[in-house]
Amino acid sequence: MAAMRWEGLLAVAGPPGAGDGTRCGGAGAPGAAPVLFGRELAARSFDTPGFRGMTFFEVRARSIINQVPPASRMPFRWTVNPYRGCSHACRYCFARNTHTYLDLGAGRDFDSKIVVKVNAAELVRRELSSPRWQGEHIAMGTNVDCYQRAEGRYRLMPGIIAALRDARNPFSILTKGTLILRDLDLLAEAAQVTSVALNVSVGITDPQLSRSVEPGAPSPQRRLDACAAITARGLRCGVLMGPVLPYLTDSPAQIDAAVRQIAAAGAASVSPIVLHLRPGAREWYLSWLAEHHPGLVGRYERLYRSGAYVPASYAGRIGGLVAEAARRHGVGSASPAATRRMPSGPAGRAAAAIRPRAPGPGAGVQLALL
Repeated sequence: MAAMRWEGLLAVAGPPGAGDGTRCGGAGAPGAAPVLFGRELAARSFDTPGFRGMTFFEVRARSIINQVPPASRMPFRWTVNPYRGCSHACRYCFARNTHTYLDLGAGRDFDSKIVVKVNAAELVRRELSSPRWQGEHIAMGTNVDCYQRAEGRYRLMPGIIAALRDARNPFSILTKGTLILRDLDLLAEAAQVTSVALNVSVGITDPQLSRSVEPGAPSPQRRLDACAAITARGLRCGVLMGPVLPYLTDSPAQIDAAVRQIAAAGAASVSPIVLHLRPGAREWYLSWLAEHHPGLVGRYERLYRSGAYVPASYAGRIGGLVAEAARRHGVGSASPAATRRMPSGPAGRAAAAIRPRAPGPGAGVQLALL
């Protein structure tokens, strides 16, 4: 059993007569942190090349279907995240700051100290069966990648997908991980009974740049090959072209070349999203930029002087270039919201309303800043 800096978020034994015998450190006091995990916690490391230097904190989560904060820009209201932290080690990952909620760092800790919710599949099945759950769309891969390297060992996604299939609950997956191909049979079964939206994230097609800024992720070509394999299986797969990196991947020629490769992979849609730099990601990405492209630091400071997002005029220009290239190369073009939209048909109509509702039993408020 590992002693953790974030034990205050674990359930601990309560005083005699305290109901189920669990409480959060300081629970009950105004502003106390919510209980996120059960009492069991183990820290493991594995002496294999793919996991060397990484620590996995195995926890039993208290809930798994999370409500997205109402102020979020995201087009969905519910998520499932079986992991926290991500071995893809993308320098720009907007979820980095969520690791600080556990008193871990947004830099190396985020890349190498991975929280594994080992009971994720059983919780999904239980919470979907609640009478208060209304069958709304559930998005996965929206905070950290559910098909990151740890999934090869812990195999949480097959149980999660099976639970969603059995409940006929619509869902979507966004991933950089080629491990999604392992679960194609399950995904095909789910698509027979509910709406399943699959998207691969490929924002950088230059292999050298990708290796530098997202060193733990599969190469861009492997991700495009995964898109092609998903499509060949008869499942619709879109590509989230994100992030577009200002002054590194945003020229008309670069965008045209990227969309051409995406079209060749058989993507059903392509939707761009420009890099945004929230706290945690901002510091980590800009430190990488200063090391590898020091001449761009001043331009970034000016472009992002108003906050995490680029000006609307810049984003609009990128969107126009991608839409134009998509028409030229024969691929559909959609907004990030549309890539997760329910397809037509009975299951799609039943799940069409993606609106915030009161959480059902076990559905916690999403802590991640999506």
